[in-house]
Amino acid sequence: MNEVLLRSLTPSVLGILVRRGADFAAAEDAVQDALVEAVRVWPADHPPRDPKGWLVTVAWRRFLDATRADAARRRREDRVDEEPGPGPAPSVDDTLQLYFLCAHPSLTPSSAVALTLRAVGGLTTRQIAQAYLVPEATMAQRISRAKRTVSGVRFDQPGDVATVLRVLYLVFNEGYSGHVDLAAEAIRLTRQLAAAIDHPEVAGLLALMLLHHARRAARTAPDGSLVPLAEQDRGRWDTESIAEGVEILQAALARDRLGEFQAQAAIAALHADARTAQETDWVQIVEWYDELARLTDSPVVRLNRAVAVGEADGPRAGLAALAALADTLPRHTAVAAYLHERDGDLTTAAQLYTEAAQKAPNLAERDHLTRQAARLNARGGR
Repeated sequence: MNEVLLRSLTPSVLGILVRRGADFAAAEDAVQDALVEAVRVWPADHPPRDPKGWLVTVAWRRFLDATRADAARRRREDRVDEEPGPGPAPSVDDTLQLYFLCAHPSLTPSSAVALTLRAVGGLTTRQIAQAYLVPEATMAQRISRAKRTVSGVRFDQPGDVATVLRVLYLVFNEGYSGHVDLAAEAIRLTRQLAAAIDHPEVAGLLALMLLHHARRAARTAPDGSLVPLAEQDRGRWDTESIAEGVEILQAALARDRLGEFQAQAAIAALHADARTAQETDWVQIVEWYDELARLTDSPVVRLNRAVAVGEADGPRAGLAALAALADTLPRHTAVAAYLHERDGDLTTAAQLYTEAAQKAPNLAERDHLTRQAARLNARGGR
């Protein structure tokens, strides 16, 4: 009942935000956030007394949070643009120094990352929570504790490189999901860090960013819909960025100090090296995922590995690998749908695509999964 009510209220709430001055795209994102929050906190079949007012209030707050974060980021970029050109002895700019200072030794790595993303990276608490796979309230508490911890300390002990790299990686990922300016800013700062210190994982992260960013132009269709990797027009990939990323990666791997960013970059390089999706070396990709799983023990890595196993050894092998993972893992249902489709079980795949769409973290992904379900249902009806 709540879901029906939410769907019926969505256009009205969206219209109110637009009339208040929000641009349509930002208003749509804010309304989607409010709908997700409503699903999370409203009791089953018992909406609040004024559900429309509740949605408008939450959506408007989310819009303001996003607007403030964007304004803060733009102010930082304007300050960078106003700086004089580099002299004979260039140094790391203030933004990168802030990343190191926020990664204070008094904080745990996860708290330092969260604080830096919020205070310097311009990400919202919701975006950071999604990156860490935790509820927004949990992340808000973590950031508040971090602020209290550093409130009385001297910022003369910069944090370690690993924490700063984690922050840059998450900022880039948020940009790669659609905010191109964030991705470009992460690449710019990582270039500065690579020029300042000789560290194989810094090089690995820079290579990873360049290889992923090279595919940006092909990731969406003219109507804004997502284009899966296998269906992308590889002629639109940025070959110069790919060549630079591969060169940086090879130099880092030659030092025989493998880290997670180098392993991820190696996977991205194998995708970039294939002239067609069919020529992708999935066997090597599975081997690199094995290395990455050993380095990180991340369930997300194991989820991606299940896809690679499905490509290398067949969909049933992929489903077997997937069965070992918790079905609560984000995008688990979408991966199951894809593997069932490849195995020829179109009915199950269509059902799973529909379920995955309902769990999608953003509108673009939800629309893509909905189209996948509709495509299979249409095939089943013939």
